Order: sequence, then structure tokens, then C-alpha cells
Amino acid sequence: MNLTFTPEERAFRAEVRAFLADALPNDITERVRLGRYLRADDHTRWQNILSKRGWLAANWPKEYGGPGWSPVQRHIFDEECAAAHAPSIVPFGVNMVAPVIMKFGTDAQKKHYLPRILNNEDWWCQGYSEPGAGSDLAGLNTRAVRDGGHYIVNGQKTWTTLGQHANMLFCLVRTNPQAKKQAGISFLLIDMQSPGITVRPIITLDGAHEVNEVFLDNVRVPVENRVGEEGEGWTCAKFLLTHERTGIAGLGHARQALRHLKSVASQIKHRGKPLLELPSFRLRVVKAEIELMALEVTNLRVIAAARHGSVPGAESSLLKVRGSELRQEISELTRRALGPAALPFFPAFLYGDEPLDGELALRAAASAQYFNRRKLSIYGGANEIQKSIVAKTILGM
Repeated sequence: MNLTFTPEERAFRAEVRAFLADALPNDITERVRLGRYLRADDHTRWQNILSKRGWLAANWPKEYGGPGWSPVQRHIFDEECAAAHAPSIVPFGVNMVAPVIMKFGTDAQKKHYLPRILNNEDWWCQGYSEPGAGSDLAGLNTRAVRDGGHYIVNGQKTWTTLGQHANMLFCLVRTNPQAKKQAGISFLLIDMQSPGITVRPIITLDGAHEVNEVFLDNVRVPVENRVGEEGEGWTCAKFLLTHERTGIAGLGHARQALRHLKSVASQIKHRGKPLLELPSFRLRVVKAEIELMALEVTNLRVIAAARHGSVPGAESSLLKVRGSELRQEISELTRRALGPAALPFFPAFLYGDEPLDGELALRAAASAQYFNRRKLSIYGGANEIQKSIVAKTILGM
């Protein structure tokens, strides 16, 4: 997308590019570039580097220790990070629970948790989905019963991303089973080291341990760890989901994946000509690129509105739907471009340190990434649910 940048914005881009060239560890860059899965240490090393520079919480206002960047600066930062093969920030602390604490938390909660998130001291995970409450999140059954100065929590959460590394969990619980579904929910911050918490892995189709089940058996949570009033957790939940869905669009990484696709399709020959020159294939690539450009403009509008105090509404659902569809389309086109070369699957390469020769290494992750991207249209609220939100909120249907 060709935007007109001011001299200050161009200088900021140069600053970000120079920082990434100097500070981003080469071994992490290579893992991202080759599609290898990142280890916990890879995430923490990079986020500690960003924290030291003051750039970990790119979306935070200055009053809470963020850089106070403009929407365009954040766009530039995301674009340059993706181009440099930097890892995505683990979003649960910085981009999800932190905005909830800023808006609904007590002064004591802000004073305690926000500096720890800013300094990368806590690894957060999300306790929303349950076996019987996914897209119908308000149907959750995890119970929290008041016992003096504590809640006693019992239940099960599922699809808890990177929960095996986390020391903190933000969790939706039912505190009033007699109230309407949404009215009986509260929002708790739970120490993952508390007695009664069990984390069990779920191994996904690509062989990765990315998500988990979390069981809570008589877990005691201090009342002061409740964000907002009792029974008002649904308000916190909706606020958080708008931030999550905006992030799922992953536009910077979609743009990098598109560049990779075009490079692959330019090298692979079809009847003596580059695949990218085949009209039917080129049409799908061009269509994806045009839609990505349009989505980037929408994303900038949403970010700009948020900087002036607005909460993303149905626009976040639009970003989630189209962003996830585009990333799936790009991974599908990459797999098609590689053909049989996309078939090899090397777990020791993807999850470990086993080397592979140049061209094979670039192709080894194609199938794993294709399967992994299938989740994008499901998590964070299934796309069918998001389309209903758009139809009701924007179109009045």
C-alpha cells in the first residue's frame, strides 16, 4: 500500500529499521523466516529487548508507560517488524488484559500489574473458552463461589494458548448462576501457581503444543483480583475481544507472507514460465494483495479511532473475518505453488534445531503453516459469529 508519510514518519521508520537490524537476534530471525515454531525463551528474549527500549507496549498511552505512538507509527512499527522476521508479541498481557485493567481495574491493580506487564515479568494466558462454551462464550460454566475474602473457582477452560508457559491467567467465571447468562459473569486474575490448577497439553494437527486444557479444582482467588464489579465481567470480556479480534487480522505478517508467496511463485516454473505469470494463479494473488491493501486502510481507521478514546466495535469483527480469510488464502496459495514440494513434514526441524539445506528449509514449513492457519477463522470468535455481529450492528439486520 502506498501511503504518503511525513518526514517525521519516514525518520521513525528509519529508526525502527535500524533498531531491528541491530537488536533482533539472528537465531530468532531465522526461526521466524523459516517458519519454525518459537520456544518460550525466544519470545521472552525478544520481548525483554523491546521492553528495555520502551517499545514492548506499542499501543499503550504514555501515562501508563507506553511510547504514545500515533496510529501511523504503530502501523510502521508492525510493518517493519514483519519485514524483519521479528516474532509477534505474545498478546495476552500487553494487548489484551492490560487494556482491560487500564479501563476497568482499580488503582491498586493498575499499580501492581501494569508495570509487571510492561517489564515482561508476567506471562499471561486467557481463560475464556470451555468445552461447552466457545463461540457462545456467555454459556460458560466455570463457577466462582464467594468465601469471605476469596472466590473458590471450579471448572475447565480449553484452547488456552501457551498456557504451559504462563504464570498468570485472566479468566471468565460464573458468580451468579441465577442471573441472565451475561449478567452472572465476573472477570478474575488468577495466579497459575495456585493449588488446584492443572494444565494438560492439546497437540494440534501440525504436531505443535500450542494450546492446552486448564482445570481449576477449588482454586482460591482473592476478591481483590476481580476486575470490575461482580457480575460485570461480560463488559470486560467484550472490551477485550475487540482488541483480540483486531490483532488476529495480523496484517503485517500477512504482507510478509504475501511477499514470500510472490517470491516462490516467481521461481517455480509452469510450462517453462514462472507460475506467477499463469493468469488463473496470478489473478488470485492480485486479488489477495488488493484486499490486503483495503484491509490495511480499515485497520488504520480503527487504530486512529482508538487513539481518541473510541472502543473498536463491529469494525474489529470485520478485521478478524477478512484478516483471517486472507492469511488462509495466502497459505493455501503458497501450498499450491509448491505442489508436491510442500508435502515433507519434519517435526525435528519445525520444533527443534535440526538443520535443513536452504531450499528445503524454506519449503519444510508450508504444510504445517497451512494446517495451523485453519484455526484463524475459528478462534477469537468464529467467523460466522463475527458476520452476524456485523449484520446486526452495522447493517441493522
